Amino acid sequence: MDEKKTIFDYIKQLFTTYGIMVVIFIVTNLLVGNEARVLSTLFSLGSVGLSTATLLQLLFLAVIITVAQNIFLSDLVIKNMALIVRNILFFVTVMVASTLFIILFGWFPVGDPRAWIGFIVCFAICTAVSAFIMRLEENAENKKMQEALNKFKK
Repeated sequence: MDEKKTIFDYIKQLFTTYGIMVVIFIVTNLLVGNEARVLSTLFSLGSVGLSTATLLQLLFLAVIITVAQNIFLSDLVIKNMALIVRNILFFVTVMVASTLFIILFGWFPVGDPRAWIGFIVCFAICTAVSAFIMRLEENAENKKMQEALNKFKK
């Protein structure tokens, strides 16, 4: 049962996503930033840090992900669609947006098959982890609702 969300809930969701993305890129930058500097605009500063352009691109991607989450993974817009279809549509939307960012912002050389394989593997791992976390969250919520129902029946 979803409660009415306020703008602050959406902002919290956006910056949670953004924060996780930035932490992932900071760790990646520390590990491979100097080597990736010549291949990717994401790591243009090397291990020194992430550029303002990179941070803004990640913020824009986080906005797209947050909007997609609220369209596909909540009952806000789509109410009568199977959860699996909604999840697929969400992950496809994120994949398409990420691919567009790769091409538009030169995140890695578009003609390099190894880069695409790396992207697909990383995306698949992140998708699997995300799906696992969503499943855990759903199970916890279902358990909470079942306990409330059992308490109500008594």
